[in-house]
Amino acid sequence: MTEAKQTGARWLESGGVRPTRQRVTLAKLLVGDGQHRHVTAESLFDAARSSGERVSLATVYNTLRAFSDAGLLREITVNGSKSYFDTNTTNHAHFYCGDNDALSDADAGEVRVSNLPEPPEGTEIDRVDVVIRLRKV
Repeated sequence: MTEAKQTGARWLESGGVRPTRQRVTLAKLLVGDGQHRHVTAESLFDAARSSGERVSLATVYNTLRAFSDAGLLREITVNGSKSYFDTNTTNHAHFYCGDNDALSDADAGEVRVSNLPEPPEGTEIDRVDVVIRLRKV
């Protein structure tokens, strides 16, 4: 097993996700090089196909959802129909440029969220997603 596949398999294990062949393949593409990235289902599908892997787009969607449910990925919704999945699950803000559909990390130390309203009774705030939308000038 290559080092990238081993890294992917360990990542799955850390989230309690069963390491099927397809999950390990997608995990390798997501975290095998140790770098954080933002992917959509379509971009991960294209990367898998480009690397010679045979996987369906439906499998990619389902796998990203499973990884997200396990806490291995953070889902960032930029509009009602487009989600990115971030391998960096720490609290941080994002820049989104609609001109080229690019999502990138914003410096967490530069963003302060304060004066949040009290959540309704019986609930608690799980997280706050900050997406700073950009456009080219």
